[in-house]
Amino acid sequence: MTSNAEIAKAMAENMTHAAVPLYGKKLRLPDRGAIIGIIKEFRRLLFPAYFGDAQLMALPPENYAALLLERIETALTAQVALALPEDQAFAAAALTHEILEQLPRIQQTLMTDIEATFDGDPAAADKEEIIFAYPGLFAIFVYRIAHELYLRQVPMIPRMMTEYAHSRTGIDIHPGAQIGPWFFIDHGTGIVIGETTVIGSHVKLYQGVTLGGTGKDCGKRHPTLGNNVLVGCGAKVLGPLTIADNCKIAAGAIVLTDIPDNCTAVGVPAKVVRRDNLRVDDLDQIHIPDPVDRELSALRTELKTLSARLQELEKTKKNESEGE
Repeated sequence: MTSNAEIAKAMAENMTHAAVPLYGKKLRLPDRGAIIGIIKEFRRLLFPAYFGDAQLMALPPENYAALLLERIETALTAQVALALPEDQAFAAAALTHEILEQLPRIQQTLMTDIEATFDGDPAAADKEEIIFAYPGLFAIFVYRIAHELYLRQVPMIPRMMTEYAHSRTGIDIHPGAQIGPWFFIDHGTGIVIGETTVIGSHVKLYQGVTLGGTGKDCGKRHPTLGNNVLVGCGAKVLGPLTIADNCKIAAGAIVLTDIPDNCTAVGVPAKVVRRDNLRVDDLDQIHIPDPVDRELSALRTELKTLSARLQELEKTKKNESEGE
């Protein structure tokens, strides 16, 4: 049996030679609990009737907002200072105030996201339900705050924020993605939106959608979606391609090439079957080509050919043996 002393010695060896710092001086890092608390404060500020303090809402709205802004500014400045290199911590207050200046615009954009959700989801009883209960809106709200920190190159915190939303909703939006207004995530579980993704306005994503990379590209490596685009559940859009305006991507499709304006694409790999509301191919969603079946069919044909060749060789060998 290995003694605790031997285990400790092996672990100390790992700590000493690890590629990342594991022991010694404690790193200056933002506090996860504090970041979650700041997200909740932002939500109280942006949606006070749903998440605010009833006693504070006895104040006039501008006084309520001023009080919450002061609390957020103090807490966020402290965390930004921890995230920045020590010799740049002095910039934390200015960076935090820049982010707070964006809040009226963020709040207006979130109102468009709520409208898009209500218009796009027949199951939504009212907008209040969307604000209070919809995971898609929560993930979008957190993303829109985190994106402002990302744009100002604040380390660590943007990803901590969106990963908190990911852990709560199953929706993974990188804070670097660029997402326009009127954005609707339906259901949401399993959605992944990569760092260099660009999304226009009035875009709707269903559960299980991936806007991802191929692993082969650098720089711009994720898709660009135009305006009025719908991506069905489980669809994968991979690489720095463009899905232009007014397009629909069918459930389960895998898109690897650009899709022009006003098109519907289905299948694996995705193929345009409608353009400008006219069918351009006999393919429909009931008869999507199955690449696995095609491969199996090719293998069966090859097996038949090889079997016939083997029989021919065996027959030739038998004739030669009888001739001897």
